[in-house]
Amino acid sequence: MDLIDIIGIVAGIFTSSSIVPQIIKTLKKKKAREVSVFMFIVMMTGNALWVYYGFDKSDIAIISTNFLALGLNITMVVLKYRFRG
Repeated sequence: MDLIDIIGIVAGIFTSSSIVPQIIKTLKKKKAREVSVFMFIVMMTGNALWVYYGFDKSDIAIISTNFLALGLNITMVVLKYRFRG
């Protein structure tokens, strides 16, 4: 793995994990009324397409970081429905 691959993975981790503060806030407050499900569906669609693209290009940075983002976005949608009240 060369330097540019490492930079890609680190950039992807930072971008993908940007949702973590929202997940933490939702878990602490047990409220997700104002979270937009549509936004997360759009993001998950984008992440899934990036994963597909990453497989086509055999790019581990794209695949792994978008799988991470997809998992975190799915987590947020689950929390939205769990704490919708």
